[in-house]
Amino acid sequence: MDANALAAGVRHNGQVAIVDLSGQLDGTAERTLDSAWEAVGDAPVVVLNFTDSTYINSTGIALIVGLLGRARVENKKVRAFGLMDHYREIFSITRLSDFIEIHGDEAGAVEGLAANA
Repeated sequence: MDANALAAGVRHNGQVAIVDLSGQLDGTAERTLDSAWEAVGDAPVVVLNFTDSTYINSTGIALIVGLLGRARVENKKVRAFGLMDHYREIFSITRLSDFIEIHGDEAGAVEGLAANA
């Protein structure tokens, strides 16, 4: 396995599923993201943790768009935190930030959600 390959773990905090992403979000990440999404289960709020995500290319952006589409169909809210400034700008330029709430840290992303999402 490539040392830079995306790894994803899912933690639950009440009604919030936190997906911890580590490594590169590129074309090789699709299966990992799909598995993580399945592990989210019926949580109404999904928080993507990009703190340990080292690289996101255009295919990675497309995979995130795909997750947002799935979230919409499943009536889930999506939030994110831990994005490097460069990727925050890309999310803004591509208007992804119109569809995913971006927060500075995990506390901000889950504030007010864990108990009563």
